[in-house]
Amino acid sequence: MPFSDAEVEAAVRRLEEPGRLDAAQRTVAAQAPALQRILNQALQDADWFGPAHRDEVRKAAEAADVETAIRTLVAEETRVAMLVGAAVGLELANQLSTPQEDT
Repeated sequence: MPFSDAEVEAAVRRLEEPGRLDAAQRTVAAQAPALQRILNQALQDADWFGPAHRDEVRKAAEAADVETAIRTLVAEETRVAMLVGAAVGLELANQLSTPQEDT
């Protein structure tokens, strides 16, 4: 996918337009179970919920400011899920734009 930084930035700006994501949200909602499986597999493949993550959860639960620590951890998890979702979206767009042979 040979897109320049400027092309990607312009596309992201267009996504901010009101209503721009309505159709995409309906499509994603219809495919939510399959997309959830893909997200879960990506997180599992990256050992996201392995020992390091359990340690971070434990640290957050034992922190002096538990609320802030947990909010920070949840925000980080949300960012990771969003980035995985963006990667899946890019690959899905690639798959949809590339003719596939029936198998």
